[in-house]
Amino acid sequence: MEKKNQLNFWYLAITIGFVFLFQSLWVNWRSVEQVPYSEFEKLLAQGQIEEVTVRETTLQGKLRTPIGGRNYFITQRVDPDIAKELADKGIKFTGGTEQTFLRDLLSWVVPVLFFFGLWMLVFRKMAEKQGLGGLMSVGKSKAKVYVEKETGVTFDDVAGVDEAKAELEEIVDFLKNPEQYGRLGARIPKGILLVGPPGTGKTLLARAVAGQAGVAFFSISGSEFVEMFVGVGAARVRDLFEQARQAKPCIIFIDELDALGRARGAGGGLGGHDEKEQTLNQLLSELDGFDPREGIVLLAATNRPEILDPALLRAGRFDRQVVVDRPDKEGRVAILKVHMKKIKAGAGIELEQVAAITPGFTGADIENLVNEAALFATRRDGEHVIMEDFTKAVERLIAGIEKRSRVLNPQERKTVAYHEMGHALVASALPGADPVHKVSIIPRGIGALGYTLQRPTEDRFLISTGDLKNKMAVLMGGRAAEKLIFNEISTGAADDLDKVTEIARQMVTRFGMTEALGQSVYEPQRQTFLGEAALGMKTKEYSEETAREIDLAIRALVDEAFTRATAVLKKRRRDLDKGSKLLLERETLTPEEFAPLIPADSKAGAGQ
Repeated sequence: MEKKNQLNFWYLAITIGFVFLFQSLWVNWRSVEQVPYSEFEKLLAQGQIEEVTVRETTLQGKLRTPIGGRNYFITQRVDPDIAKELADKGIKFTGGTEQTFLRDLLSWVVPVLFFFGLWMLVFRKMAEKQGLGGLMSVGKSKAKVYVEKETGVTFDDVAGVDEAKAELEEIVDFLKNPEQYGRLGARIPKGILLVGPPGTGKTLLARAVAGQAGVAFFSISGSEFVEMFVGVGAARVRDLFEQARQAKPCIIFIDELDALGRARGAGGGLGGHDEKEQTLNQLLSELDGFDPREGIVLLAATNRPEILDPALLRAGRFDRQVVVDRPDKEGRVAILKVHMKKIKAGAGIELEQVAAITPGFTGADIENLVNEAALFATRRDGEHVIMEDFTKAVERLIAGIEKRSRVLNPQERKTVAYHEMGHALVASALPGADPVHKVSIIPRGIGALGYTLQRPTEDRFLISTGDLKNKMAVLMGGRAAEKLIFNEISTGAADDLDKVTEIARQMVTRFGMTEALGQSVYEPQRQTFLGEAALGMKTKEYSEETAREIDLAIRALVDEAFTRATAVLKKRRRDLDKGSKLLLERETLTPEEFAPLIPADSKAGAGQ
């Protein structure tokens, strides 16, 4: 309304200006007679001129006897010498002036346009780099608007998250058929929060909604609401929802909601007048102010739901939380099928086997895996991507790039060979351990001098005490082999020790898996704020005596794992020596090339 009033004022001002200009021209035309300079000289000689005003290029004055009803005259001055010569020959003549209106106008307009263009090209870009943006649009929403299938993504492009996709398909159906959903008085949730680890496809799901719904889709990141000016974020929230109301039915998608909706007062903020808190308060107000039956649905995504303000998550705001978790084995196969359409795949690629060796991979990880496999095929000048390319891609992503330029001396290579063969033999000997897929002594990544790649036979959601102890024993197999063969230890087990100690700590403090400390939880899993973590403000809710018992229990579990690994390797000493020698010759071994690596128990053997 304020903008409309400003436009009306300028229209009125321009109209008044034109009226005055027209009136001035009309008055001059009605009262002033234009006469040639030769006629002026005749009137002057006849005494018809009463008064004259001499200007630089004109003569203006009053007539004694009106001409054509006009009492005033105006004429252009002429050089006296030329005028006399023309008058002697009886020629009618008049003066004239050069038309400089356009030149004068350009002399004013061009500099103004130049400096305005300079501001647009230079200062504005500098301001945008500093985060200031355009001064006229500082309170405007930066939401990108997509309509129908302009995103190029539909639900057919989303796989591995069937439950989350089903939830969002219901939202799309509501936007297309609101009467069907409202016939029994039900309403669609105001807000749907997509929650899950990074890379699981939250943003992809939102883009698929945009491509499937056929309605306006407003997409914006939570960080774009907040700038250095106080009040800008709140203004942008208001503008975003105002645009949405004008374009309904529509979907609003806010990515990285945690940048905008962090819990108020958390982390030692500066109080209730902080810019982020004003923005959050405005968002809460807008959530309360619109009716979802109008056809406006709010989607948001975050991977840190624990730090969101509780007011955002209450009923009537973000009513529903949709978990977009890491895909299981079947989900990984489905995701692989989607991305395999983008590459030239050869025959013989077993997607089940690829999915089996990628536990814990997100959708983004699998997309990267397929791309890496295509790159490996390109480097070897292959016509198609084959299974071997996928195996190399998995090794590349898990262990890092090969460092063949990192030359080890013979003693170091021998130590690494025994170390990795120790891991592999312990894994093949313990029941329930993940079977070995490949053993290598080729240096990879930043510090890995070798690696043992295991392939889980299935996804696990519950892990028993025995499984954890077996995993610890496998991790200690490398150090146990070094101690058994060389009677000394090296720094090569640093990463193994770190993982073993963390598993032992979790068993003691979180899972209650030690008899000495009972079933209590001493260190619950907490998501602390960055400020607290940086300052070391970790609270300890147990006594110093209990802390000592925890340390002793952790040490006992680690020592037990080392003892079990040593016992296994003593029994398989011949296999350890033979496998290490073979590994030194070939640098890489698989269970098919070295039979002792095949698990002894029938379950693991079937997994091969």
